[in-house]
Amino acid sequence: MTDPIPMTRAGYDKLKAELQHLETVELPKVLDRLAKARAEGDLSENAEYQFSQESRLLLEARIRDYRDRLARAYLVDSAQMPRDQVAFGAVVRVKDLDTGEEEEFSLVGAGEDDPNANKILITCPLAQGLVGKRVGEVAEIQVPAGLLRFEILQIRYEEG
Repeated sequence: MTDPIPMTRAGYDKLKAELQHLETVELPKVLDRLAKARAEGDLSENAEYQFSQESRLLLEARIRDYRDRLARAYLVDSAQMPRDQVAFGAVVRVKDLDTGEEEEFSLVGAGEDDPNANKILITCPLAQGLVGKRVGEVAEIQVPAGLLRFEILQIRYEEG
């Protein structure tokens, strides 16, 4: 995938710090465990070697993913976004028109997403369905679970 990835400066810096930690702390630990397990002899029945090898492969895949995301990143200044409609960096309060429940979503870039805190990637279908909407408008968003219908109740932007 070669699509550019929008990020705030904070999200970019966080992802870069996580990458550096993986490369300078975690990977050397895994490589050390792998070397010690390899020194044990017969690798075919060495569970520690197999585990360390899997850990190395998973960690290297994460490192490649982080590098790729950082390479495709472009910084977005949410202060430049229109304040009267949903855009990158917005905190959107919505009402689910089917259940009547209210929810709040923050539309963030890579490295800042946290579904448990309702911080969703700007590139996900839910966020994309909200982008461009104004207070009072209804967003109809097709997701694998069905059609979501949200009324936009409030849009705000938090700095920092």
